[in-house]
Amino acid sequence: MPSAEIQALIFDFDGTIFDTETPEFTHWQALYTEHGRELNLEDWQRGIGTWGAFDPWAGLPGHVQAQRDTLQVALRDRVHAELQDADLRRGVRGVLEAVAPAGLKLGLASSSDRAWIDRWLTHHGLRDLFATTATQDDVARVKPDPELYLLAARTLGVRPEHCLAVEDSLNGATAAVAAGMNVIVVPHDITRTQPFPPTWPRLDQGFSTLDDLLRVAGVHAPARPA
Repeated sequence: MPSAEIQALIFDFDGTIFDTETPEFTHWQALYTEHGRELNLEDWQRGIGTWGAFDPWAGLPGHVQAQRDTLQVALRDRVHAELQDADLRRGVRGVLEAVAPAGLKLGLASSSDRAWIDRWLTHHGLRDLFATTATQDDVARVKPDPELYLLAARTLGVRPEHCLAVEDSLNGATAAVAAGMNVIVVPHDITRTQPFPPTWPRLDQGFSTLDDLLRVAGVHAPARPA
């Protein structure tokens, strides 16, 4: 079957470009263990890529929940400290930097807030690569609703069917499919076991090159003038 021509790539951020998911899960897991509880990965996965689908506080003893505000700050600070020295997912910078030379537009669609996205894009020197960034501050509904992806495509001036969404989570990829986009899943250890439909292209080995990403996704960039 011939591949579809695309005009833009729209990336998720958390877990896809920068693995914020693993440190957050491991620090929550440590809090559960400290209080004699077990944090189930399948439960945690429900909340990846969205907001409000899973409340980890509900699984902790009442006396711990009573300290929620204080513990939330401590957890956040520990996660942020770990992320400060963390690198992007292997290979993703090269893929992002290859998008514009391939004649494609680049956008970002994230359920996180703009302050979070701007902080880490700036930290890693990525802000200038993106023509648009759609965040939870810009929409009424986050993933798995398609609104973020539709906004990013509209801002780029590209029809959804001519976009490739790059995702790590079931909620995120579901949003992209609902928006009418091509999608490829590049999971990591926290999302790898989610029940992705087998028809969705995926790169289990992670990022290598833009050409490889497009090939596995079953799409291609426009032909460049000779």
